[in-house]
Amino acid sequence: MPAPGQRTVALVGSRKATGTGCAWARALACTLARRGFLVISGGAFGIDAAAHEGALSAEAPTFAVLGCGVDVTYPDRHGPLFSRILGQGGLLTEYAPGTPPRAGQFPARNRITAALADAVVVVEAAYRSGALITASLARGLGIPVLAFAGSPGTDSLLQRELAMALADADDVDAVLAGRPAARLAAPTLAGNAAVLFSALREGASTPGLLSRKTGLPLPAVMAALAEAELDGWLFRGPGNQFEVIRRGC
Repeated sequence: MPAPGQRTVALVGSRKATGTGCAWARALACTLARRGFLVISGGAFGIDAAAHEGALSAEAPTFAVLGCGVDVTYPDRHGPLFSRILGQGGLLTEYAPGTPPRAGQFPARNRITAALADAVVVVEAAYRSGALITASLARGLGIPVLAFAGSPGTDSLLQRELAMALADADDVDAVLAGRPAARLAAPTLAGNAAVLFSALREGASTPGLLSRKTGLPLPAVMAALAEAELDGWLFRGPGNQFEVIRRGC
């Protein structure tokens, strides 16, 4: 278990995270670990794994809160990661040895993640996400919640003022010291780009869907997407699916 009095921060987010989101989680966890924070996450794919890896890269302890028995490796590909976590921190669970992973156990374990943290950071999340459950539980416990802008779930938290905007590790220090976190400036988007980004947040992801959603001609959509991709606002994935990756979007 974390040592009494040690500052702890939970980094949580999407299992199907973007490369940019994982890079933010890894870098933030590394910096916080070097500053003496204990990094806690859930041992899942995506943001969780990146957070643990960031702390481990700083040669610091990290704890994973599991939704199964401590002797059950889930996801099964995380055997090497869990071995490294055990070498520098620990695996935590409320479930008896041998308990297999079940869907309802993962939202339940989020309350432990939240309760162990002095602050919860949501790095990247969908509109419906276990990370948002953790954020809600943290707020109920009076634990501050911070979030990076740039994903549907985190943007929703920020727009509803359910989380404080996060730029870097300094903001975590500031919030825990009773100072306000930095406010991120809203991006300047106009014309077709602004219309497309709104549609992207609402779930449209391919040029055809975006054209139908916005009423813009397909050539105009393709031109705006190409420009936004070149500027680093969007990532083009398999199947010509686009997602927002730049903070502040």
